[in-house]
Amino acid sequence: MELTGTKILVVGLARTGVALARFLARRGARVTVTDQAPAAALAAPRQEIAGLGITEELGAPQPAWAGYDLLLLSPGVPPELPWIAAAQKTGIPVWGELELVSHFFTRPLIAVSGTNGKTTTTTLVGELLRASDLQPLVGGNIGTPVVSLLDRQEDADFLVLEVSSFQLDTAPHFHPQAAALLNISPDHLDRYADLAAYSASKAGLFRHQGPGDLRVLNYDDPAVRPLGAGRGRTYYFSSAQTLKEGAWLENGAIRVKIPGKLDDLFPLKDILLPGSHNQENIMAALLLALDAGAAAGACRQVLAHFQGLPHRLQWVARIGGVDFYDDSKGTNVGAVARSLTFFEQPVILIAGGRDKDSDFSLLSPLIRQRVKALVLLGETRELLARTWNGLVPAYLADDMQAAVIRAQELAAPGEVVLLSPACASFDMFKDYAQRGETFQRLVEELRDAAKP
Repeated sequence: MELTGTKILVVGLARTGVALARFLARRGARVTVTDQAPAAALAAPRQEIAGLGITEELGAPQPAWAGYDLLLLSPGVPPELPWIAAAQKTGIPVWGELELVSHFFTRPLIAVSGTNGKTTTTTLVGELLRASDLQPLVGGNIGTPVVSLLDRQEDADFLVLEVSSFQLDTAPHFHPQAAALLNISPDHLDRYADLAAYSASKAGLFRHQGPGDLRVLNYDDPAVRPLGAGRGRTYYFSSAQTLKEGAWLENGAIRVKIPGKLDDLFPLKDILLPGSHNQENIMAALLLALDAGAAAGACRQVLAHFQGLPHRLQWVARIGGVDFYDDSKGTNVGAVARSLTFFEQPVILIAGGRDKDSDFSLLSPLIRQRVKALVLLGETRELLARTWNGLVPAYLADDMQAAVIRAQELAAPGEVVLLSPACASFDMFKDYAQRGETFQRLVEELRDAAKP
């Protein structure tokens, strides 16, 4: 793709927008960056693009878009914004980072998407390949802009990318040679008209795959299973069914059968990562990695030591016989459901944050069965209290510190305090990681105070 002289408007000046602007300017494009925030609030990113001949249009809700050859949207910028939709109607292409950089890929691409589990699975695929003396580059929605990988791809064997529905919406020609869709449950319904629209966005992961490409699908998810019908190379994974090929549970092990390549067992007792939801993530990762050439023995070694990622059902401390878990990444109903089913003991659930137009009533049966008490905070605390009224005792907290203290007061030895918000974090924190880090710090302060 030739960029020299191309007039491009980069929308959004966060981490990905900065990386895109630098990439384009260094390849001769005529770049303008725009952001609704004023220049004074963007000092750090502006410094990163200084000296590259990039024009800035900052602090305006709607930039002057006419005359550009391409609009490039940073992640999280809705393409449905009226001025973006108007530009698209005039024939100006509207792309995201994923679409742009896919024109520069020179290595096979492995992509992972799904409502939940995609970061863990993407990371694990990279670890499985690396342990097998292959060289993956891992990035995407996982936190590393894809564009930043391009300069290093010549030394890589694979690009392994976590891909969100938002990214797929602005990547009309994206074509991974292998791709996994882990699950689909209600999420981001503040962005999509309904679950069907969200599901269609996720299915875009496969829109350009051909007969020789691989798709890995969750057999147990009724929204995912049909996407393999009539396709060439499709492997399913299942925690509930025995399959003829793919990956499934069998006699205390994960069995992986890839015709013509291997038929092997990975005993669950030798896998460190806990939880039935992580068994599904592991099955998907094994199918992707083993099909790409990873060695079964090397994969077993990785699974014996892989502990997962922060803020995903992460054990923090035990205080007075009560275990505290940080599941701040549980930003939707499906994620919280998976986390609650992990525990046999009673749970004091800390939930709440910014609503994504979720149907929180879907959690009501699990709350009745597994939750002893609720501690609710953030913008949704009163909505959650109304939705779950009468199921279990519920308490409102003004901030995370108050929530942690109240949860400790409610918990008895042998029980669990679980932060799993079912909501976005942006009402009180910059992201889910800061929310989880705050929770962990407060728990550690409680632990230190309890020491004799």
